[in-house]
Amino acid sequence: MRSVSILGATGSIGESAYDLLKRSRGADRWRVVALTGGANIRRLAEMARSLRAEIAVTAYPDRLAELRDALAGTGIESAAGPAAIVEAADRPADWTLSAIVGAAGLPPGLRVLERGGTLALANKETLVAAGRLIMGTAARSGARILPVDSEHSAIFQALGSENLETVESVTITASGGAFRDWPMERLATATVAEASTHPNWDMGQRITIDSASMFNKALEIIETREFFGIDPTKIKVLVHPESIIHAMVSHIDGGSLAHLGAPDMRHAIGYALHWPARADLPVARLDLAALGGLTFRAPDEIRWPALRLAREAMDAGGAAGAVLNAAKEQALDDFIAGRLRFPEMSQAVEATLESLNGRDGFTKSPSDLATVLDWDKEARQFAARWATGSKGR
Repeated sequence: MRSVSILGATGSIGESAYDLLKRSRGADRWRVVALTGGANIRRLAEMARSLRAEIAVTAYPDRLAELRDALAGTGIESAAGPAAIVEAADRPADWTLSAIVGAAGLPPGLRVLERGGTLALANKETLVAAGRLIMGTAARSGARILPVDSEHSAIFQALGSENLETVESVTITASGGAFRDWPMERLATATVAEASTHPNWDMGQRITIDSASMFNKALEIIETREFFGIDPTKIKVLVHPESIIHAMVSHIDGGSLAHLGAPDMRHAIGYALHWPARADLPVARLDLAALGGLTFRAPDEIRWPALRLAREAMDAGGAAGAVLNAAKEQALDDFIAGRLRFPEMSQAVEATLESLNGRDGFTKSPSDLATVLDWDKEARQFAARWATGSKGR
């Protein structure tokens, strides 16, 4: 019986993973070690009971008593706080899904790699903020990282055992998000509710807004470089409104291999869960005749400056990824709270990168978690100050 843990079980990715486990006989087939979540204590407890998890952990220490009450009489352990999540990640499991949103997913994901486990990585920020540290740790410990982002799962599948020297380019696709067809001048008045509605994917609020700003794709460009070791100049982005082709690998002989599938995260999660085998998954099958056609267009980096910022961060190297990610997370918080307008998120990130670029150590890739978190804290503080008054409206 394989053992599994889900970090971020109550988010959209975690819910999809839970659905797959339940559909494949749940606790009768899988030994669930740890489930972690946030403020949705009722749902976390439901999942833990259903899958007979060994431990359930909430990120919020003040909700521990509530979690304990919800699990009373089950024999399931309960714990709370970021340190408890890292400890849960350290419990031996054959397969651990990292689905925690944001930089908070970095410490527990790193712990899985340090113990030599298999990490199914849905947390983009882990590789963006600490790519060299993450990949180096995996290499030293013998750990394995399996991509769960739909684009990187698609690259992983399309690339197979091909030699990277034969790869001419890798293309990741983007739906364009909620505002892909809006007039540019209207973006300044975009509301949080409007940015939180995705035309194709059913995702959480934060990643849906990141899709509208294309910051999710900016992170995925950096993630592609870090995970696969592909030259940044070979990484392309293509706007594909239907979200059927998730990525394409093009070779020097002129041929390209594309991965197609319905916009359903259960494919990428299920592929990682069962890898290296394939399993029958409950996702829609493609009917290309019914679709009728697929459309594509080049991304407009004036509309989506996040794409340019990602390439500038890769050119800068060092701590730029950690700074970009932290500033992006802070800017998103400020947009949701009403302190920034939609286009100002990218302005806040750019200002943060420009300001911290000259700091001591910026050009050196962080070699430990403490250094990553230091840059993360400094970037958030600058971006927050920028949002609250120094941007000079």
